[in-house]
Amino acid sequence: MTPGTYTQVYLQFVFAVKFREALIQPNYQKEVFPYIAGLVESMGHKSFAVNGMPDHVHVFMSFNPKHSPSETIKEIKRASTNFINEKNWFPGKFQWQAGYGCFSYSKSQVDKVVNYILNQKEHHRKKSFQQEYIDFLEKFEVDFDTSYLFEFFD
Repeated sequence: MTPGTYTQVYLQFVFAVKFREALIQPNYQKEVFPYIAGLVESMGHKSFAVNGMPDHVHVFMSFNPKHSPSETIKEIKRASTNFINEKNWFPGKFQWQAGYGCFSYSKSQVDKVVNYILNQKEHHRKKSFQQEYIDFLEKFEVDFDTSYLFEFFD
């Protein structure tokens, strides 16, 4: 970081397992989510919450702009893919889907976002991942083409 440069950036990333397979079951989440939080910290960001469902993950951080969002998510996906594959939990190779969502928040929203992410299981009793993701895109007024969204099978 350059002397005299100060930032306060809060980002939430959302990404999915390839083919939206429900592979990251709770017994694996206990290892994968802390591993991802450690990756975030190792890149100079501050991890606030990493949680999700068996088919997708939410990562919320205080973002250090020495890395771009695309570099950050690329490294999270690369390293976590290697971590999961080294565990040999699945026949064949584990992969994340291409693409991700990235949404920014103000400091006043941090607690609300952390609570939302930590309560994913409760939230998804009421709403599918597809609806959740489309709601994010619409709430943040992101122009999107439905043909380029994650592969949704719900």
